[in-house]
Amino acid sequence: MNNRINQLFETKKENILSVYFTAGFPKLNDPVEIIQQLEKNGVDLIEIGIPFSDPTADGPTIQKSSETALKNGMSLNLLFEQLKIIRESVNIPLILMGYFNPVFQFGVEEFCEKCAEIGIDGTILPDMPLNEFESHYKETFIKNNLHNILLITPQTSEARIKQIDAASEGFIYMVSSASTTGAGKKVEDFQQDYFERIQNMNLKNPQIIGFGISDNATFRNACKFSNGAIIGSAFVKSFQPEVKIEDSVSEFVKSILSNN
Repeated sequence: MNNRINQLFETKKENILSVYFTAGFPKLNDPVEIIQQLEKNGVDLIEIGIPFSDPTADGPTIQKSSETALKNGMSLNLLFEQLKIIRESVNIPLILMGYFNPVFQFGVEEFCEKCAEIGIDGTILPDMPLNEFESHYKETFIKNNLHNILLITPQTSEARIKQIDAASEGFIYMVSSASTTGAGKKVEDFQQDYFERIQNMNLKNPQIIGFGISDNATFRNACKFSNGAIIGSAFVKSFQPEVKIEDSVSEFVKSILSNN
């Protein structure tokens, strides 16, 4: 069975827009509407953040949204419950992103089975070591047609990148710089030599650049060096209490995709 992530990259090779949001933020019951509106406005791929109490790789915006979501009562059980009929209204690939601890607590096999049942296409679990994934969990993920997306950074060695490429399915998440997530970088802050080095390696998997992509300029610049880019903090920050979700999402996505 073909995975929706693979289908996306088979039909679209460039300017892929992936958007991250934290489940349960701004309000507990927002995830389904946010997902539906993102698809409706032309987003290609969605990363649904599983809130966690100790989000070490996240910048202040996503940390704060995670805290709010947990206070609102979000949990993995509740998120699965909210998403159980998501495939009746949404066709684009959906990825669950978070830390390994909540997945481990839930039970890795149960988690993968639940993802398959709902129609989740992949996971991004940055703190799960590759060797642990390959030796303990890879078969369970494959059995449930679930891609575990792996990350590389400017500090990742060439040998390690090749190892990650060999172990990857779907795409490789290229972290733009060695920092926490967060909007606000300028186009010139990105490490062009790193992007070019990866391009020249001719990896088998497509790549999407994330961390620090926040507007039309940084999105378009990242797309010059990869198949697309991921926007997280800037989108999370864009929600305003007085603005309806549909208006907020529409305005944000238009601002990213304008002239693209």
